[in-house]
Amino acid sequence: MAKHEEVKDGVIFPVGEKNDAYAQYFKGQSYLKSLVADPAINVGVGNVTFEPGCRNNWHVHHDGYQLLLVTGGEGWYQEEGKQAQFLTAGDVIVTHDGVKHWHGATKDSWFEHLAITAGTPEWLEPVSDEWYDKLEK
Repeated sequence: MAKHEEVKDGVIFPVGEKNDAYAQYFKGQSYLKSLVADPAINVGVGNVTFEPGCRNNWHVHHDGYQLLLVTGGEGWYQEEGKQAQFLTAGDVIVTHDGVKHWHGATKDSWFEHLAITAGTPEWLEPVSDEWYDKLEK
């Protein structure tokens, strides 16, 4: 049984539907619930939920940024050239314009964060199983 299974039930915000629109940029299953999608402002807010072992590809946000507010479970965040950071509820990540990074769940836990994003994402290569499997808390 995976840790933090309560995350899949939407502890704070609804989990949303399977993230089929972005599935090609994720390894494993994620879920997305858009919380703010107002075309009058250049910021989207979504609740992203990751099943154990799920993570997104390396990516960059152009002409913007991404803020991650961790609301449940255990996960990882890594910027290119830096060590991966272990994340739990209450952690906050600020990703500046043009910084290559990825984020996702640990192997054995559900993971959830609010993603506050401005700008345009550029999706890059997947995080390899070999690299991901070496991560330790």
